[in-house]
Amino acid sequence: MAPDNKQPQGEQFFTPGATGLRKAVERRSAVPMTFLFTQVPRWVAPALLVILLLAGFAVTNPLGGVAVLPVLLFVGWLAYLSWPSLSVGGKVLRVAMLTFLVLLMATRFGAL
Repeated sequence: MAPDNKQPQGEQFFTPGATGLRKAVERRSAVPMTFLFTQVPRWVAPALLVILLLAGFAVTNPLGGVAVLPVLLFVGWLAYLSWPSLSVGGKVLRVAMLTFLVLLMATRFGAL
């Protein structure tokens, strides 16, 4: 019996023809993504990211930068995984969001 594929017609979890770093990241991301989207209640990840981001805004010392770091890593991870399937507008938005988070973190660490 074939496994039940719940992805939309034509969608694939892994990038077709991926090699090297992309293939390794996609393979290693399969377990955390499966855990995050099947074992943890849906509201936990967004709520935690919002709390960390708000803490990054509110706390103006390096502790605020530490709070923003997991948000930056998570958004960067998702941006990397989705990059091949994004339109130009989607790519621009991802880069803008990552730039904003890096600048926010830099201000909290006193780099700017």
